[in-house]
Amino acid sequence: MKKVVLAYSGGLDTSCCVKWLQDKGFEVVCFSANLGSEFSPAEIKRKAKASGIKKIYVQDLQQEFAEDYILPALKANAVYEAKYVLSTALGRPLIAKYLVDIAHKENAEYVAHGCTGKGNDQVRIDTTVKILDPKLKIIAPLREWELTSRESEIAYAKKNKIEISTTKEKIYSIDQNIWGISIEGGMMEDLANAPDEKAYVLTKGIDKTPSKPDYVEIEFEKGIPIKLNNKKMSFLSMIEALNKIAGKHGIGRTDLVEDRTVGIKSREIYEAPAAWVLLQAHRELESAVLDKDTLHFKEIVGLRYSQLAYQGLWFSRLRKSLEAFVDMTQEKVSGSVKLKLYKANIVVAQRKSKHSLYRKELATYGEEDQFNREDAKGFIEIFSLPYRER
Repeated sequence: MKKVVLAYSGGLDTSCCVKWLQDKGFEVVCFSANLGSEFSPAEIKRKAKASGIKKIYVQDLQQEFAEDYILPALKANAVYEAKYVLSTALGRPLIAKYLVDIAHKENAEYVAHGCTGKGNDQVRIDTTVKILDPKLKIIAPLREWELTSRESEIAYAKKNKIEISTTKEKIYSIDQNIWGISIEGGMMEDLANAPDEKAYVLTKGIDKTPSKPDYVEIEFEKGIPIKLNNKKMSFLSMIEALNKIAGKHGIGRTDLVEDRTVGIKSREIYEAPAAWVLLQAHRELESAVLDKDTLHFKEIVGLRYSQLAYQGLWFSRLRKSLEAFVDMTQEKVSGSVKLKLYKANIVVAQRKSKHSLYRKELATYGEEDQFNREDAKGFIEIFSLPYRER
């Protein structure tokens, strides 16, 4: 019997995939990566067993995800189209990497996933698999089967007595990990509709947030967050803590009409409380310690970095090369930033770093001003020369 390793989440798509692959004559081995999803490992195993799966790998990859994928993206300030912190996008190459590893371990010729036929995730997983092992064959049931909508998948699941949590009343596609949540589908596919408050998981609506702010102080060492409110903790633990603190203040919601890799525009709703707090803190510290040219060029690098991550090109030479540049820029990104979290806003309260390039005696308009104003005239003459000559 042909063997296939399926990237299994326990959601609607992959639950239907199991049955479909079995009907095609495959022995299905499931692999589930715990990146902080809405399903517990125990629930994943129970669902897989109920579907007739004899072997399933469930691996907690949260620490690896945080340190090897999220942290490099944070250092690069990687945000796609100004609103998406790449939560799902960063997780896909890690899942694909383990999918390949388990296929080798199981001597399987095939790997499979439940990505849609017009989404980004199929590109991300397929591309990563092809980079890591071009000989593996990829099956994507949602590109091949006769089911054309989430409604038809629900009907298929009911017909085949497949346990699912999705209903026609709550038909959103939700992908959750520690860096954020992606929400799409249902009534939100109409741009005339405001996001459904019921779809949110991590964040409170602004009308339900506390009447008093919280202050958080984040300390960095060479671009790596190491302390929260003077307490040393792992990067993963900090993300978990900030998701709770910032989430209760309604921080981290974005609503984006984005450009998918396959060429269409789609509407996505995102939640990422910790991500936006950490990104804001990191940027504020960089603004104090990086020189102008490095800071400005790094913005360009961050934009390209986010595009590569979004497209699933995590293991590309260019992405790795950009990471090397980013790491060089982080040598002086040490210090702390204090932020006020209140009513969906992140307000900078304090920046501190021994490497700060800010000098009050040069910036001030007060009596202690040491800036030589006479130098400005000569500078402007030289600076404007090529433009005047044109």
